[in-house]
Amino acid sequence: MNTKVEIAGVTFNNPVMTASGTFGSGMEYSDFVDLNRLGAVVTKGVANVPWPGNPTPRVAEVYGGMLNAIGLQNPGIDVFVKRDIPFLKQYDTKIIVNVCGKTVDDYLEVVERLANEPVDMLEINVSCPNVKEGAIAFGQKADSLYDITSKIKKKAKQPIIMKLSPNVTDITEMAKAAEAAGSDALSMINTITGMKIDIYRKKFVLANKTGGLSGPAIKPVAVRMVYQASHAVKIPVIGMGGIASAEDAIEFILAGASAVAVGAMNFVNPYTTVEVVEGIEEYMRNNSVEDINELIGAVE
Repeated sequence: MNTKVEIAGVTFNNPVMTASGTFGSGMEYSDFVDLNRLGAVVTKGVANVPWPGNPTPRVAEVYGGMLNAIGLQNPGIDVFVKRDIPFLKQYDTKIIVNVCGKTVDDYLEVVERLANEPVDMLEINVSCPNVKEGAIAFGQKADSLYDITSKIKKKAKQPIIMKLSPNVTDITEMAKAAEAAGSDALSMINTITGMKIDIYRKKFVLANKTGGLSGPAIKPVAVRMVYQASHAVKIPVIGMGGIASAEDAIEFILAGASAVAVGAMNFVNPYTTVEVVEGIEEYMRNNSVEDINELIGAVE
């Protein structure tokens, strides 16, 4: 039984990875999860300098998921290279570094710093507000997405994955722009913008007013977008958004995802990723599926 998948020349032992921002760099989860069992660890966003993130409160529970406005708090590339990469290199799992920035130059600085580091792929978070464009996210305008993708592709030594925002009118337009600019793969979806109000205090629950909605509530939207994007482009798609079980993961794979990432559920049950891996293996045995690749995009 083969669970290996290949994305942009990188071979993963299985198609299950972590969603950025929900797993750190794996250190705090390594007591619960054997990282060797994961196809890849996708790190929390890494910027060129340390980011303090947004003011608190910045997390709120909602029906079917959670809102977060963490603001990509991270210790910066220097600490990441010194501390996190050596930790992850102990394991037989691929390393995908999520890169964030406020300007194109911020992203390029991180990409260039990672050029000679032993990491397998770079996932580019284009849901960051572009400070030069009035804080509209890089991933919300096709020409802006094309521009940043092409510039990063010229500098990157590793294959790049553009992580698409669902907060757009047409996901296929964004997917095609990223592909045309040279992206090696896509990951989707990032969080959907949401809000929660405390009716007794008559105040916003999050200090930031809005936050990113993740969790099971967004899964039907994510599956639809993965299906649309994977049929609009020839590059591989990594699907995420509300995956809580192996059944959820298989749904994304059937829709066209070459791999999947588990996010918000890591906070609910830290064993989720390995349970998804084992559940996929059990599904394959029970349904006489010899090769996971037979399932990718099997639903037309």
